[in-house]
Amino acid sequence: MSQNENSQDIARHRAAIDALDLQLVQLLNQRAGHAQAIGHAKGGAPAYRPEREAQVLDNARRANAGPLSDAAVRQVLVEVMSACRGLEQSLTVSYLGPQGTFSEMALYQHFGHAVEGMPCASIDEVFRSAESGSANFAVVPVENSTEGVIARTLDLLLSTGLIICGEIELRVHQNLMTRSGNRDGVKRVYSHPQSLAQCHGWLNAHLPGAERMPLSSNAEAARRASQEPDCAAIGPAIAAERYGLQIVDASIEDDSRNRTRFLVLGNRLPGASGRDRTSLVLSAHNRPGAVHDLIAAFAANGVSMSRIESRPARTGQWEYLFYIDIVGHQDDAPVAKALAEVAQKAPFMKIFGSYPAVF
Repeated sequence: MSQNENSQDIARHRAAIDALDLQLVQLLNQRAGHAQAIGHAKGGAPAYRPEREAQVLDNARRANAGPLSDAAVRQVLVEVMSACRGLEQSLTVSYLGPQGTFSEMALYQHFGHAVEGMPCASIDEVFRSAESGSANFAVVPVENSTEGVIARTLDLLLSTGLIICGEIELRVHQNLMTRSGNRDGVKRVYSHPQSLAQCHGWLNAHLPGAERMPLSSNAEAARRASQEPDCAAIGPAIAAERYGLQIVDASIEDDSRNRTRFLVLGNRLPGASGRDRTSLVLSAHNRPGAVHDLIAAFAANGVSMSRIESRPARTGQWEYLFYIDIVGHQDDAPVAKALAEVAQKAPFMKIFGSYPAVF
């Protein structure tokens, strides 16, 4: 193909893209108009409906024939729904701060950028902000595939009146970042202790002589590295953006499968989406076979249990609480029947919520 023919071919594709972009703008505004009409019809009901948004994303995933990946399509639709939701209601979402952390990334991955993020100094403060109404929703970490459960989150779920209304699974990419954009002359590496541990092998291989300095957060590490030319930070890409650093080496975590799971907390129980998870906690009598007797109700009713985690009940009597995730919504008939049977046998049971699941 000649250069002239190449130019004509490029021009043709660009003209088609321009026409499609105009159609996209029209379609986006049509969608926004329908969202506004629904908002008026709901008469002040919450704009964020996690079960509905999950269904929209699932429909798009099943319809996607490429070449865009499912993740790319999802990201676009999350932002579209976020912008449309913002026309109905302005949302504030609290998270474990400061800015530039994986928690902030999880918030925007789930809600999109048409919300106001409220960074909090502790997980306790994240809970309190949503309980008091200063935030509409809260995002808290609950477990990491490498480091295990976040004990404080599990403890606070016991006493809160908040309901789990969503979950987020964030792929944890650790990045080495510096002011200069290279790692020549790096003498110290700042990061959160967990991030340093997750990159132990990489640091041994590539920066064996650099001092490793644990700090309270990846964001604080990025801030320090932005002020010290002979230092680097390890953390998420959002930290580099926030503090004007350049990513030198991306995805340096030793375990490429590392993920963190977050919970979305609010005051309303979502309806069934068709792909749901229910989380609860229960205690068992201190006798042989007591736990088996409790969870047998799930198997008997065809309900799958996806997770069980035991923690001391802090009674001083060697008693334990069992945190359990099951597949399905608490309003689904088999799940409701199983939960009713468990409630009759368990000394204590609390359902944290039913919500669209990330499988």
